[in-house]
Amino acid sequence: MTLLNDEELYKLVHNLSVTYFNKPFLDKVYFNHRLRTTGGRYIPSKRVIELNPKYAIETDSKEFIGIIKHELCHYHLHIEGKGYKHGDLDFKKLLKETGSPRHCNPLPSSNEESRYKYKCESCNHIYERRRRVNVNRYRCGKCRGRLRLINN
Repeated sequence: MTLLNDEELYKLVHNLSVTYFNKPFLDKVYFNHRLRTTGGRYIPSKRVIELNPKYAIETDSKEFIGIIKHELCHYHLHIEGKGYKHGDLDFKKLLKETGSPRHCNPLPSSNEESRYKYKCESCNHIYERRRRVNVNRYRCGKCRGRLRLINN
């Protein structure tokens, strides 16, 4: 999927709102390029939905539409004065009714391989890490043996 401009994004969100919730979307929606760990967020004080543009580019349209539906659940429940937070029963019920996901999947680009591999000298257990581990300070969690760096 390609990145949409503001008008196309608003039309998409409005159409999904009418289709799945039978209610119009009347407020603002835009891409927030600073979002890193989430697909989107709803800001109740401003009544704004912000979406992560990486999900529009890197994932299929089904995943991105799921994120929009999730945020629309927050939006419509907030406007109606019902429980719109993740733990609220109203929210969980509306997620089920509309087929919206509870959480979004991690971005494909964030699944980078681990850079460092350590092996226990006693039990041969392999540890994969993204960051370096001080082998003089840390031991194997299984047998307390010494760790040795396999690759760099």
